[in-house]
Amino acid sequence: MSVHLEAAPGSIAPIVLLPGDPLRAEFIAQRYLQDAVCHNRVRNALGFTGTYQGTRVSVQSTGMGMPSCAIYVQELLAQYGARMLIRIGTCGAIRAELRTRDLVLAQAASTNSAMFDATFGGATFAAAASYDLLSRAHRLATERGAPTHVGTVLTSDRFYPDETTLSTWWNPWAEHGVLAAEMETAALYTLAARRNARSLSILTVSDNLVTGEQTTSEERQTGFGDMALLALDVAVGATHTR
Repeated sequence: MSVHLEAAPGSIAPIVLLPGDPLRAEFIAQRYLQDAVCHNRVRNALGFTGTYQGTRVSVQSTGMGMPSCAIYVQELLAQYGARMLIRIGTCGAIRAELRTRDLVLAQAASTNSAMFDATFGGATFAAAASYDLLSRAHRLATERGAPTHVGTVLTSDRFYPDETTLSTWWNPWAEHGVLAAEMETAALYTLAARRNARSLSILTVSDNLVTGEQTTSEERQTGFGDMALLALDVAVGATHTR
């Protein structure tokens, strides 16, 4: 048991999928895991552990934003021995060529957050994915015919920008090749690096801030299932070949 997770020692698997939404964690457990057992209900941050193709896998919701995500990632790594963490979430594209429902594999994460400034003495840490997970995810997604983009994302502290910069805030990021904005990946990659664990963010484009294209809630749910299945196959495959 940790401060925010009531799971008993050993009840969380070394492989953990990380959706933000607790209901999506429940959806994954019910649809894809065998013999899934709920290991956490504290603060309604639902978490489950079961098996996928004979391999123990957990799915733990993290809430929204870097501070919330970092709490769960830290406890999973430091107190439950997690060794592979894969975020599965949505993102807003900031480049016109990305379409809704496309996949974004976050090779690295820039951030406008000051969360880790003190850790690095004000310097910038390059928060990056684990290459073996990234390359495996790209290969599997390509084989399945999923439109997939690999590149940098922006982990933002803010969901709603200032009204004065509503239509322009993403320009500097997009001009430097950033593909999309989301709210958790930089924290995941930084904490995983600290603990020498493997990590990856697999994201589905839910909307495009440049073109105004958006998905419906039903489309997001369907796409999320495909993304979760990809994450499970990446994790299990990487475990068996390491």
